[in-house]
Amino acid sequence: MMTNQTRKRMLQMLSKPERAAYLFISPALIILLVFTVVPLLATLAISTLRLDIFLKGATFVGLEQFEKLLSDDRFWNALKNTVYFTAVEVPLQIVLSLLAAVYVAKNTRFRKLLRSAYFLPYICSFTAIGIVWSFLLDPQTGLYPHYLHELGLPRLEFLRDPDLAMPSIVLMSLWRNFGYTTIILVAGLQSIPDSYYEAAELDGAGKVKKLLHISVPMLMPALGFSFVITTIQALQVFDPIFVTTQGGPLNRTETVVLYIYNTGFKSAPFDLGYASAVSVVLLVLVMAATLTMNAYFNRKESSL
Repeated sequence: MMTNQTRKRMLQMLSKPERAAYLFISPALIILLVFTVVPLLATLAISTLRLDIFLKGATFVGLEQFEKLLSDDRFWNALKNTVYFTAVEVPLQIVLSLLAAVYVAKNTRFRKLLRSAYFLPYICSFTAIGIVWSFLLDPQTGLYPHYLHELGLPRLEFLRDPDLAMPSIVLMSLWRNFGYTTIILVAGLQSIPDSYYEAAELDGAGKVKKLLHISVPMLMPALGFSFVITTIQALQVFDPIFVTTQGGPLNRTETVVLYIYNTGFKSAPFDLGYASAVSVVLLVLVMAATLTMNAYFNRKESSL
């Protein structure tokens, strides 16, 4: 039973807004601590050990795992594939989402339906989408190779050709994710006052000029958020590659996250220490990209 003194202290604590705020956010802070901060610190610690997945024979090696990265050709190949995927997928997604958002921003019944259709793939599991697309692109039984054959063209092996595998995954990711970015940009467009566009029309501005000189500058906060989120997702791409190509052919689609999985959990000797070191490098890469883009878009917003 709670005593009167304890009850009085709790009421005194809750009477101060700052303390009450900390009390209400404490569950979220505990979850963040347990599932983010602790695993992160554990990864940093394991990256300095020689340790397998069975947690046997741990040996402290300091920075040896990071030195090993410098001469690991497979890691550099995975990093190159990750950067390629990000550099192609993110700009395409932003541009396509911006064009789609401009078209569906008006609140007509048909355009509301289009927003839902664009967003629908995003709520589906990326793993399930990867499985479906692997069937669609199969050179023997796939729908799209069949259409090519009917047109008199060769049946392309989209996910088995070293030159086509990564572009195919980029298009798969673009199809799945651009609806989410479109909805964010639609919200940004709808917050722009109509008076800006009316004034531009009086000055004789066309659709392209209104897009470039009103919509894009006023969308800078939404664009900045979209760039950051899509870049983080692209740098950590795993699901579609895991279920379609497994990093092949010839490791042309193996990304950093897939390499971490293969090194630590799939292939002997299950080097958990080295996989953790690669994870730390990926963390630094994601942080550097995020901070750089945040700084850039903050300058853009402050100059408006």
